Amino acid sequence: MKKFDLEFAVGLFMILGILCLGYLSIKLGKMEVLGGEGYEIEAIFSNSGGLKAGSSVVIAGVDVGRVKRIVLDDYQAKVVLNLPLNVKIQEDAIASIKTKGLIGEKYVEITPGGAEELLKPGGRIRDTQSAVDFEELISKYVFGKI
Repeated sequence: MKKFDLEFAVGLFMILGILCLGYLSIKLGKMEVLGGEGYEIEAIFSNSGGLKAGSSVVIAGVDVGRVKRIVLDDYQAKVVLNLPLNVKIQEDAIASIKTKGLIGEKYVEITPGGAEELLKPGGRIRDTQSAVDFEELISKYVFGKI
């Protein structure tokens, strides 16, 4: 009987350990298992510049959402952003692709507009700024085009 109790306790401990490891992996990876509450808007960029699905969406330096997907649409990058329901975006907001540091990860920064009209779910941010290509800037500087 004691052997059974010991094996049961070890098995229970292992199952709890695996569940805790799975929970931490999901939380630290900032993944969504059941799909988060929110809505989607899109922005069209001429160059996504290394932006990836899962990148942050930032307003005033605060992470407010994630990039859901990036697809090619008429030779431009259509970026679909997932935002929480409590974050409202004005119709004349500006979306730009920025870099954290010189060679850091890419993220989308939304600069709020002044319009009273708000974007509806599935709406599109009209004014966008593509990522700055540092290699292109350096080559222009080296070859004297700046």
